[in-house]
Amino acid sequence: MTSLPPSTGHVRTVTEAYLARHPDERASLTMLFDVLAGTDDPTSRKTFPAHVTCSAIVINGERHVLHILHKASGNLLAPGGHNEPSDQCLRDAALRELHEEAGIPPSAVVPLAGYEDIPLDIDVHAIDANPSKNEPGHHHVDFRWAFQLMTDQAVTLQEEEVDGYQWRPFATTSSPTVRAKLAQLT
Repeated sequence: MTSLPPSTGHVRTVTEAYLARHPDERASLTMLFDVLAGTDDPTSRKTFPAHVTCSAIVINGERHVLHILHKASGNLLAPGGHNEPSDQCLRDAALRELHEEAGIPPSAVVPLAGYEDIPLDIDVHAIDANPSKNEPGHHHVDFRWAFQLMTDQAVTLQEEEVDGYQWRPFATTSSPTVRAKLAQLT
């Protein structure tokens, strides 16, 4: 059986479920709707000028969020990245990236209650051109999935891509949109 990446229909369904919760964000996702209207795979890293990526917002028992220091950007971000053909759905991509970059297996987390099928946040951000990968400047439409860490799991970094990590309180989460949504959690 051949693995297929998350379908355009799946991306659209998840997006519409997210927008049912955050209708005021529809205009900010115009670039995503343009990609979904096209014929290219929205989750392929070769789809330009934008494609879908996925991140894992991992919350521990102290209500801190895992941030990793990405070597490529030098930024503290949630573990995440591009979709792969083996990812059945968008949430699977976030879980795979979490395991790859931070060594936390999918069995160590559960979706945050109320966010099983809906991302906590969808963010659109610019990515600089990368001539070494023959990639023009483009945008990532990052589906940010929220998970609760269920075990006292050690973080084991993927040294090729990650330089360090921090657990940060909700109030100092690096993404302003994630920070605002976490502040609304009771």
